[in-house]
Parts: sequence; C-alpha cells; structure tokens
Amino acid sequence: MKSSSIKIIFGGPLWLVTLALVGSFVAFSQMTMAQDQRDRIGIFRDWEAIVLNRSDGEIICYMISTPRDTNPKNVRRGEIYVTITHKPKMRVMNEVTIIVGYPFRAESEAVATIGNRRFSMFTEADSAWMFTSRQDQEIVQAMRDGSAMVVTGVSSRGTNTSDRYSLMGFTAANDAITNACQ
Repeated sequence: MKSSSIKIIFGGPLWLVTLALVGSFVAFSQMTMAQDQRDRIGIFRDWEAIVLNRSDGEIICYMISTPRDTNPKNVRRGEIYVTITHKPKMRVMNEVTIIVGYPFRAESEAVATIGNRRFSMFTEADSAWMFTSRQDQEIVQAMRDGSAMVVTGVSSRGTNTSDRYSLMGFTAANDAITNACQ
C-alpha cells in the first residue's frame, strides 16, 4: 500500500499515523503491565488455589472447585463452581461464594449440606452466599472436616438442582491461601 493510500485511510501524513500507532502501542503496553496478575499457588486434589495481585497493590487469595456431579442432567446451565476467598485489605477471610449457572428463584435460599450439617444461604441472580461472616467460618470448618458438600437450589423456572462437590484437598488449599494472604 502506498503512503498516499495510508494518508487517505487515516486522514493524515504517514509520520503522524506512525506516531499515533506507536503511541497507541506504548499506551497499550503500559495498560497491560498495570493489569491484575493471577498466579496459581497449587492444585490440591479437587481444589485449585490462586493468588490475585491487583494492579492497585491489593492481594486476594482464593480457591475454586467445580462439582463432581450435577442434577438434573438434562438442564442447560452456565458455569458452576464454589470459591473461598481471602481479602486481607478488607479483613475478609473465608468468604464462600457459590455460582450455580442459572438465576435462582426470587427471594429463595440455597442450602449446602456437609455431613449432617445444613447451611442456608441467601441468593441473588446465579450466586449464593452465607448470611454472616461467622457463618462463612462455620461452613469452612465443616468443609475442612467433611468429604463432600451438596448444594441445592431452585431456579427461576422452578427447577430443583443439586450439585455435589468433593472436599478432597480442601484443607490443604485453604491452608495454602491463608499462608499466601497473610
């Protein structure tokens, strides 16, 4: 392509277009360097532990797992997973978030069962959380002590769902994010 063609396309002399492109590249490079960085701490059986170094200097550590089994099988759903998060800057430890891959029925609660313990959670959109940070600590202790967790909920269409998570490796992953986020 001739420089006159470039001038027509970009509406200016070639040196000005080149300068603009170089400036855009430098700005993009600086933005990329300022983005958050995720690093895997490790995989602990059925759980992955991750540290997030935010561009503003905040460190967030979390662990994540997906269910081993979901029911019913014939229902289309989005991503399904559970995270346990530490946000030291905000003094948040062991915040439990469950994503079910569908919108919950309005004003419904989800239930997590670990052994003979049941934990009710409030819901919004496709997510469920414990009502208090104290309950977060209680469910995390039950998860450390247990071998499986079943999460049940009702979709906005009235479908009852059940997701079974393995808790194998939970304690090691929880210890890893706690050590990484001190």
